[in-house]
Formats: sequence, C-alpha cells, structure tokens
Amino acid sequence: KRIGFEHIIETALGMQNVSQIAAASRRNESLHFGVADYAASTRARTTIIGGVNPDYSVLTDPLDDGSRAIHWGDMWHYALARMVVAARANGLRPVDGPFGDFSDPDGYRAAAKRAAVLGCEGKWAIHPSQITLANEVMSPSDAEVTKAQRILKAMEDAAAAGKGAVSLDGRLIDYASIRQAEVLVQKAKQIKGE
Repeated sequence: KRIGFEHIIETALGMQNVSQIAAASRRNESLHFGVADYAASTRARTTIIGGVNPDYSVLTDPLDDGSRAIHWGDMWHYALARMVVAARANGLRPVDGPFGDFSDPDGYRAAAKRAAVLGCEGKWAIHPSQITLANEVMSPSDAEVTKAQRILKAMEDAAAAGKGAVSLDGRLIDYASIRQAEVLVQKAKQIKGE
C-alpha cells in the first residue's frame, strides 16, 4: 500500500520553504500548522498554544469622549494563510494545529472558525472535549449546504437560458460561484460518507 505524508510546518525555516515542502512529493497529503513550535522558532512573545494575545492589538484614535478602543489581532493569520495557500496550490489538505486551553471551548471554536474560513479542512483536538467542537466547526452547516445547492440550481437554470451569470438573493453568482458551491456540497457528501 502506498504511504502518504502529512507534514507539520512548525519552524521559521519550514514556513520559509512551505511551498517547496508542499510540492516535494506526489505522496504528500496534508500540511498541519504546528503553532507552539512555530512560535518558539520565530521567538514570538507568547507562551500560549494557538490562542490570542492581548499585546497583538491596535489602538483606535481617540473618540469624541477621549476613549479609545483596543482591537485584538490574530497573530497566527499570516502563517496559517501562507500554509493554506501552499497546501491548496499543491492539492493538499491544510489542517490547523492545537489550541492549548482545553478549558476554553469558545476560544477553540473561534480559532477553528478562523481556520475554516481561511480554507483549513480540520483542526487538531488535543483533548476529548475538543473533538465535538472540531467536527461542528469544520462541517458545513445545513444552511450553508442548502445555499450552495440553491446556487448550483440557479446557475443550472441560467445556463439553460444561455446566461453566464445570474442573481440570487440580491447577489451576483457566476461560474466562480459554481466552483465554491460545488466544493461545499462535495465536502458535505464526504462527511456523510456518500
């Protein structure tokens, strides 16, 4: 049986070479983000694993009353997005790494949603309490699948009428919309084992 490779990108050197790693073998299957070792390798000023840091934030200009708001940022965004691009460009599955605070389900859910939005297919679960959360977030909702199916139907009807684009719910949909919808519907089928 053929053996597949799943790589963990967890150092600055690994991230620098992520595209070459992703393309190195036809047996490659996925890239995973090893956030804790990556943080150590880049000498990030944090001791958390996969969570947010209040020091990675921006301060708004003073409002009329003199107050200022703080907006926390996602210090892992660049690295995760770069890994996702390298994975997808080479036909691999990107997977987000661990979230160390297993007593914080809301924090885990938020981190998993961020990864899913960026294109990750999964997120590590380092504690049994995180398994259900990972499955919940990484699986498309019934509403998302229904919307994707409506897009496919609308484009099918548009094609039959000789149109290359159409509107649905006040939004333009075109052939790029078909690809997005097909990906989502296919993922839902894979999860159901169809």
